[in-house]
Order: sequence, then C-alpha cells, then structure tokens
Amino acid sequence: MLMVSSSFIQVIMTAIGYSGGIALAAAGITLIYMTTGTFNFAHASMTAWGFYIIFSLYKVFFGGNPYYYFPVAFLFSGILGVITYVVVNKWLLKKGADMVTLMMSTLGIDLIFFAFINVFADYLTSEYKVNSRLIVLTTHDMVLGEVAGFKLKAITIVSVLIVVAIALFFYFTLTRTKFGIAFRVTVENPDLASILGINTEVIYLVSWFVGGALAGLGGAVLSLVISGNPYTGNVVIVPEFAASIVGGLYSIYGSFLGGYLIGLSEYILINLIASIFGRQLVVYEPLIPLLAMAATLLVYPQGLAGINWEKVFSKLKRR
Repeated sequence: MLMVSSSFIQVIMTAIGYSGGIALAAAGITLIYMTTGTFNFAHASMTAWGFYIIFSLYKVFFGGNPYYYFPVAFLFSGILGVITYVVVNKWLLKKGADMVTLMMSTLGIDLIFFAFINVFADYLTSEYKVNSRLIVLTTHDMVLGEVAGFKLKAITIVSVLIVVAIALFFYFTLTRTKFGIAFRVTVENPDLASILGINTEVIYLVSWFVGGALAGLGGAVLSLVISGNPYTGNVVIVPEFAASIVGGLYSIYGSFLGGYLIGLSEYILINLIASIFGRQLVVYEPLIPLLAMAATLLVYPQGLAGINWEKVFSKLKRR
C-alpha cells in the first residue's frame, strides 16, 4: 500500500514540475498575443531550444549543474523572439495584416527554427558523439530528500519558485512602473498610446523578447521533467496553447493558472490511464489538454481570468 501511495505522490510531484514548464510557456504566448494579436506558433521551437540549451551546455560543453544554464535558455529564446518580431511580425503589423496572416507567418518561422534545431542536434552527434535525438536529463536532477518512500527532486520546488517569481515580477512591473502603465495603455489602445507619446515599438519588442524568453525558460524546466528530441516543441505546443486559452488570452496571471490546470490534468490522467489500461494508450496524451480546454471553456468561455472569484468564494462560504 505504501509503494502505491509513494508512486502516486511521485507522479504528483513530477506533474507539478511539468505544469510549471507549461505555465511559463503559456504566459509567453499570452503576452505576445496581448500586445500584437499574434498566436505565436514559433513558441514550439523556442521551447525546444530551451531544452537543447540546457542539454548542450550541461551535458556536452561545461557540466556542473543544469540549473546554472536556465538564464542562458531564457536569454537565447528571448533573442529568437526578437528575431521573429524584427524580421517578420513588425512589418506585417505595419501593413495591417489580419490574425490569420500573423499566425501563419510564425508557423513559417517555427519551421526555420525547427530546421536549425535538427542541424544543431546532428552537429552535437557528429562532433561530440552524443545521442542528441533522445535527451534524458531527469536522472541528473538534484534530490532534495526522501519522504514517505519517494524522492523529492529539485525541479518540483524550483519550477514553483520560478513561476511565483515571474508572476510577482509581472505584478510589480505592470502596476508600479511607468513602463507597466505604458504597456497597459498600448494593449488597450495602441493609437491612443502613440498620441500620448508612448513608443509602442519598444513595447512590442520587449513583449516578444519576454514572451520568447518564457518559452525557453519553460523548455529549461521541462528538460528536467520529460525526455526530449527535436520534435519536443511540436508535442508541448498543444498544452501550451490550451493553457493560454483556458487561462484567458488577456491575462498573464490566468495563463499561469491555465498552465497548472492543463499540466496537472494531462500528466496525472495519462499516468492513471496507463496504469489501468496499459502504456499503449499514452499516444492519446495530446487529447487530454484539448478535452480539458473544451470542458473549461464550456463552463467559463472567458477562461479562468474571466471568473468572478470573489463571487465564487462567497458562494462556497455560504454553502
């Protein structure tokens, strides 16, 4: 009985780490959509690049501790976000391109980033003789201790701390700084922001940098939770978009909640299904975040951010 209980707790702890990675990437999707109205499909490869940055720097080049390289993954994917904006998105916005055009342009960028991931993976294999198409770093994570028969890995705690830190950063930046006020005005009414003398170009550029950086940071977290390959971004983009939509496309904080809702439901349910019906059903895992998204939006079409939480809590108290 203890073994079953410990195994289930292990799944919960891993699910928390997985959800943290999804939540961070989802926040990046939401941020970019809020500012430029663009669903960024290049987020898939930006997440995968975060994965490969941790693998290459830790496993191939320098060693040490994989957590040392989280800031590098953050910065590298942030630069990819800037490239996407400067090279493509900026000019389409100036031409007044519609949402579909903006979205499809990022899909083209994603294919280019994906191609470079494959080139980089082949380079690592050719020059350093490592298997760069099946990355397993979960066994390299630090173990903080053992409780009730399960090992508490650092990524469970670190992922939560990172999400909380990023959420607090957004809160203080958006409510206590001039840049935050300028950002909110730009999101609400770009034309008015320009009239007021706000440089909307800077707002867009920073948003794409931070949005891309969050994708890379999410990939860095996921590198210590799941195994990876060049196609990893194409797999996790489904729960990332689901989390962003469930959270509410105009709420960064909602995307964090959506990330945990989608991540926890996906990881826990697929493990329960596999334990009952067999591992062959794992291939249907992408259906879980889509079903969770559909169920949530049927009840709350505006997403989690659109819920009047004060009213919900007051009803619960009365009951």
